[in-house]
Amino acid sequence: ILMKRLAEDDQGFNSVYMMLDSGARGSREQIRQLSGMRGLMAKPQKSGAESAQIIENPILANFKEGLSVLEYFISTHGARKGLADTALKTADAGYLTRRLVDVAQDVIVTEEDCGTLRGLVATELKNNDEIVASLYERILGRISVHDVQHPFTGEILVQAGEEITEEIAKKIEESPIEQVEIRSVLTCEARRGVCAKCYGRNLASGRLVEKGEAVGVIAAQSIGEPGTQLTLRTFHVGGIASNIAAESNIVAKYDGILEFDELRVVDPQETNAEGKPYKIVVSRLVEMRIVDPNTKIVLLSHNVPYGAKLYYEAGDKVQKGDLICEWDPFNAVIISEASGKIHFENFIENVTYKVESDEQTGLKEKVIIESRDKTKTPSAYIVNENGDIIRTYTLPLGAHIVKNENDDIKAGDILAKMPRAIGKTGDITGGLPRVTQLFEARNPSNAAVVSEIDGEVSFGKIKRGKQEIFVTSRTGEVKKYLVPLSKQILVQENDFVRAGMPLSDGVISPADILAIKGPTAVQEYIVNEIQDVYRLQGVKINDKHFEVIVRQMMRKVEIVDPGDTRFLEKQLVDKNELMEENDRIWGKKVIVDPGDSQIFEPGQIVTARKLRDENSSLKR
Repeated sequence: ILMKRLAEDDQGFNSVYMMLDSGARGSREQIRQLSGMRGLMAKPQKSGAESAQIIENPILANFKEGLSVLEYFISTHGARKGLADTALKTADAGYLTRRLVDVAQDVIVTEEDCGTLRGLVATELKNNDEIVASLYERILGRISVHDVQHPFTGEILVQAGEEITEEIAKKIEESPIEQVEIRSVLTCEARRGVCAKCYGRNLASGRLVEKGEAVGVIAAQSIGEPGTQLTLRTFHVGGIASNIAAESNIVAKYDGILEFDELRVVDPQETNAEGKPYKIVVSRLVEMRIVDPNTKIVLLSHNVPYGAKLYYEAGDKVQKGDLICEWDPFNAVIISEASGKIHFENFIENVTYKVESDEQTGLKEKVIIESRDKTKTPSAYIVNENGDIIRTYTLPLGAHIVKNENDDIKAGDILAKMPRAIGKTGDITGGLPRVTQLFEARNPSNAAVVSEIDGEVSFGKIKRGKQEIFVTSRTGEVKKYLVPLSKQILVQENDFVRAGMPLSDGVISPADILAIKGPTAVQEYIVNEIQDVYRLQGVKINDKHFEVIVRQMMRKVEIVDPGDTRFLEKQLVDKNELMEENDRIWGKKVIVDPGDSQIFEPGQIVTARKLRDENSSLKR
């Protein structure tokens, strides 16, 4: 609201707003502190402290009104800390730059066009409802892989191999196209360096990049230079309400017909406040699409979360602006899928649950706590009239139980709620440490357990404080995973998971993604994760630069079967050496079958240890 008022003031010539809007100085946060209130401040803390504690009383005043003595004193903490931080940071950032330059120094534009047919799919990046990076920004100055047609008029907006200029990008963004396949350094097939078409526009001149441009060094410097602006410390993102203003409904943006994937619903036979009947979604991975009835082109695709109220069915026609479904943004829920009476197991006061009274409502609620006795896992089961158990549900830590023992329950009723805010505000290791962690592709300490196959989830026993989770694929393949009980398990019995989905909370390790989804996915993952760190600090860096570095990370391959080449098994070789050797041996006649080393593991992630090896690229 404040921003709108500022923008309209003096016909948009408000001096403060002009300064912000042109990007000369200042950010929205700072204007908020000038005219709204300073908000909560972080406590000064020893470097060893777990997480930034926050001083209890917020600074209510703003800089325009002036601060009181106490408020001013609290404010000075922050300022002093900033100065001390900056001095320590420059060294780290400088070292990061040096390592990056070292890795990428030999990436030069060597040819005009490598002739690859592969590319990356660029979509807009959304964080909840707020658009973080628009499609326009992501495709501007890149080369399209295919012809892009306007879905309604059939006009060709950009031809394959043509640069996407400002005009074209604008046209594409205004059309209903949601993704464009673009050429990228990650998929470039140039033997040495990269080709101009895959790199796209040189950001300094605004023209297509020329041969001989040292794009590697440019990339390294572009990433290293803002490093001084990234904060060193681990900080908490969250705890502040602004982060949990998540979306809570899906509204149709276009007219069309609904389609669903993997949909299971129960019908509670109830209506919402306006009297519309709804069903409740009880499957985890529901994808909803709105398709154009004539051309069958997908206009909008969206995931529908578990526990959402769904007002339409598959095949229904929707109009623009219709509310398709809505859900509770603040609580994750467990929904009963059957009707009957509810019983609890291992449900002991002050051992597995404690009674808390809610601050706002004053109602008493039972909350599951971690019991010292690892064998007692609280669970709820539903029995029918004959006393047979129909469904069982394990109750995760921190769940608020809504029902009592022996209550009647019907399908679609909420059985337990887990406040979402708790799950979301994990530690985000901010700043440089996270960037180096990603660039070195270290395996994180609290890695998430990731499913390797698509399939249905079932729970096994609990062994030594770990929950067994089985994933059974449609082909009958079964994989077993052990998740420590201290972690929140993100799946429920009978859920359908896809390969690469986390079963527990935590950071997904790059090595897992490589093993499950392949090299391209892990490259995109690393680029996006690093971008997140920089975006959080309000630093805009073009994806290209990260792609150049990540391409260098993945340029070694491990030989699995040497064939008749001069390589050894398990040897790490540069990709282009492998290609050259394969070409050399190709077509030569040997008495036995010519062995072409075709089997290689794509993209071994080069870790810090391998970088220290003899003859490594970091030790020239």
